[in-house]
Amino acid sequence: MNKRWIVYLVSFAAFFGPFTQTIYTPMLPEVEQQLHTSGFMVNLTISIFTLVLALMQIVYGPMTDRRGRRKVLLTGILIYVVASIGAAFSSSIYLLLAFRALQAGGMAVGSVVAVSVIGDLYEGKLRGRAMGTFQMLVALGPVVGPVIGGFVGEHFGFHSVFWVLAVTALLLWLANFIYLPETKPDSDLRARFSMRQFSDVLSKRSGSAVILLGFIQYFTFYNFLVFLPDLLTSFYGLSASENGLVFLPMSLFVVIGSFTGGRVQEYFQGNKLLTVTASLNVFATFLFVLLAPVALPALIVSISLFGFCLGLSLPVQTTILAEEFHHNRATAIGVYNFFRYLGMAAGPLIGEFFYQFGNRIEFIFAGIVFAVAVWFAATQFSRLRKESGAAV
Repeated sequence: MNKRWIVYLVSFAAFFGPFTQTIYTPMLPEVEQQLHTSGFMVNLTISIFTLVLALMQIVYGPMTDRRGRRKVLLTGILIYVVASIGAAFSSSIYLLLAFRALQAGGMAVGSVVAVSVIGDLYEGKLRGRAMGTFQMLVALGPVVGPVIGGFVGEHFGFHSVFWVLAVTALLLWLANFIYLPETKPDSDLRARFSMRQFSDVLSKRSGSAVILLGFIQYFTFYNFLVFLPDLLTSFYGLSASENGLVFLPMSLFVVIGSFTGGRVQEYFQGNKLLTVTASLNVFATFLFVLLAPVALPALIVSISLFGFCLGLSLPVQTTILAEEFHHNRATAIGVYNFFRYLGMAAGPLIGEFFYQFGNRIEFIFAGIVFAVAVWFAATQFSRLRKESGAAV
């Protein structure tokens, strides 16, 4: 069994979630025109994908712990293939909405199973490195999605994007069917599911700390994604395409940070490293508030620093959860992902209220809440170390 090949296989399945989420965003005006609908309905095809992706995390988590990694992943990918074909044939916005929801319902399995498989296959430092590879591929999803989608859609129309997704996912299904073994430990009991499994994850100090940091990091990250373009346009007079170029370094540094974080954690204690990287995220947020009106290069440096620190912390978070929750890894990752997606949704909604006050108040608020979350996580980790020391 080639463990490295398996890591890439399951990580590519996780990559498909954020990749599919953004792949046809460059063609939203074309979708609106061809399906004779409104901008609101077209944007809803993006939102409903994110919503279902979030909700299915807490379904696939316990299911993967009970029924195994291989069977659940293969079923999810197959649902995604069928949904992508349906989306390719969609002639109305309502059909597209239905198949987009089904797409998300299928591919939501990717991240849950990927982290669980990596946790099953590796221990210690090697587990952290594998998590870095996983997070790097996941971070690539929203970066390359619009690039590939824009190219395919421009030359072959937006329906062709879904054919590309269907064919690629079918190849992914075949590769996992042939090469992915069942990695779920035989010692893990197939206990009946109960809501208490979710509360058990949140009640543990490491679980609550990691999940809160995951939520607030993506809360802040999506503030950048939603509100930064207006600042770039109004303050620096950039066009839409130029705004995209400003985001590119930030996105690339998330990828670089994810790769680096998987290796850096080989040399540092996970809880301490996560506290440091999250603290640097807070620093980068306030640095952006200060530098945004100074000069465009300074703004790019600050958001690139935020992206790098975000990437650094992601593999550390999943490694901690995989180590802490031996018998219910998938459930823990499902809860973690669910709250991360809630952060994606809550950031723009809450940020909109503070955005009305101007002067980047929405980022100041996010930075303050982020700082409180880091303090809470550091407190939880400190108490956990004391409890572990007392037990010894």
